[in-house]
Amino acid sequence: MSYVRAEEILPHELIETIQQYVSGKSIYIPCREKKDWGSQTKTKQYYESRNDEICQKHRSGVSIADLAEEYSLSQKSIQRITRTGNSAADSERCK
Repeated sequence: MSYVRAEEILPHELIETIQQYVSGKSIYIPCREKKDWGSQTKTKQYYESRNDEICQKHRSGVSIADLAEEYSLSQKSIQRITRTGNSAADSERCK
């Protein structure tokens, strides 16, 4: 995370007001719009695709143990994926 000096971007009056609450410490000011997890990378798409693939293989008869070994995940993780579907947005079960 990069820091920006308040003096470079904020009016002096606002800095004085902030100093009444916190002085000499770093504070975090969140973005106005919260971005969804994975929206700036392809990570979310990767996991959705992988989980969909796991569901399809499980439906076709591949065992939980074999899927866990193939995807280097625990059997509990594979069970969770097959129980809940391929993503949080998809409420259908794999089975």
